[in-house]
Amino acid sequence: MATGQRADVFGPAPDREPPCVPFSVADEIARHCADAREPNTVHIEIHLPGRVRPDRLREAFGRALSRHPRVLMRERGRGPFARRYEWELTDGPGADVVLFPPSAPGALARARERALAVAPSLRSAPPLRLEVVEEPGTDGCVLLLAVHHTALDGPACLRIVATAAEIYSGSAAPPVAAPARPPAGGPAPRPAGSRAAVARVARGNPGDTPGNALLVTELPVPRRAPGAPHTVNDQLMVATALTVSDWNRRQGAPERPLRITMPVDDRTRGPAMPIGNGTRLVDVGFASAELGPGTDVGALLRTTAERTRALKAVARPPLGRGAALLASPVLPVAARAALTRGVRRLAAPWISTTLLSNLGRIPYPLDFGEAGRAGAVWVSAPAAMPRGLTFTTASTGGRLHLVLRWSRTLLGDEDGHLLGRMFADRLATTDTEAL
Repeated sequence: MATGQRADVFGPAPDREPPCVPFSVADEIARHCADAREPNTVHIEIHLPGRVRPDRLREAFGRALSRHPRVLMRERGRGPFARRYEWELTDGPGADVVLFPPSAPGALARARERALAVAPSLRSAPPLRLEVVEEPGTDGCVLLLAVHHTALDGPACLRIVATAAEIYSGSAAPPVAAPARPPAGGPAPRPAGSRAAVARVARGNPGDTPGNALLVTELPVPRRAPGAPHTVNDQLMVATALTVSDWNRRQGAPERPLRITMPVDDRTRGPAMPIGNGTRLVDVGFASAELGPGTDVGALLRTTAERTRALKAVARPPLGRGAALLASPVLPVAARAALTRGVRRLAAPWISTTLLSNLGRIPYPLDFGEAGRAGAVWVSAPAAMPRGLTFTTASTGGRLHLVLRWSRTLLGDEDGHLLGRMFADRLATTDTEAL
């Protein structure tokens, strides 16, 4: 159903059931592989220079949800032999969505922990929550969202927040163009070393606490020479590959090919943006010989640009043909869930090394009137094993906002901070002044 439809279309009539939408392939695979030890959440935090008015924000966010009724969904109950998971579309939130925790020292750190540790329920619409975080002695506030990734991705949630900002401020944002993509081409290049088991992120010094942890940091956007064939995304990709390769070498791990998963999003960013999980995932491969000491970063950037351009141009199912086959409604969902988890365990050696999700420049002003425009936006993707480490970037106000997120069963806090410093150093080597 189109996201531009009015909310009352989805209100349940007295004599019929609420309308339902089958899970997409991405939704179903995420549902099958859910692990309570590492909740499948996307964390988003939007920093504003001023304070919002609670009643006004609640009203604006509620109206934004009604303008994007596809987000007002909850998982429908099903029988033991059901062949599909389904979303049940509702006429309004099932609980308070906008929360105002007490203003106290360390409130932001605790809100981040909740975003990583407590996923919104799939049985209540919408599958997200927004906490407005304030701390004593500060003028601004942080809008911190926890999103259940089985239902929504970061770009879709940012579109909803952008609509809420327009309603709150009473001013329409300028039109937003869809991301530019190369024309569709031939078969995608086979990732380097795709037939061999790929490198895993080497184990550091984890503690005994399960779940995810994260590092939030700000960096300068790396510069490119005019007419350079590579993009900032390619620079981030090279920095990610070099960081993981150097980390593994430091930990004494055997050298293996690296594969980095990269989400590609072709959706429009305007008010009619489809809401849900709308990216397709591609893997960018690197041979171990490309990432050794003394790497020619300029040559690696050119090679990476060729690979990412070709991968973006190839039309393919969101998670690949194998996932689409697993989600075919031939067997009941309970049987498919067991099969999917078994395949995932068997395929673990070939699952990509890590994930780099670059949202690029945030295309919305996120202007909340007297509370001001967003000065920084941080987003993080889940870091469940076997990857155990993800890099997520966004750009606001000419600065790069990076979140490293890791599984606590793989890395400790000191490991995460060291990887953050290593990434900053490797990214600096891709700057035009360093080439």
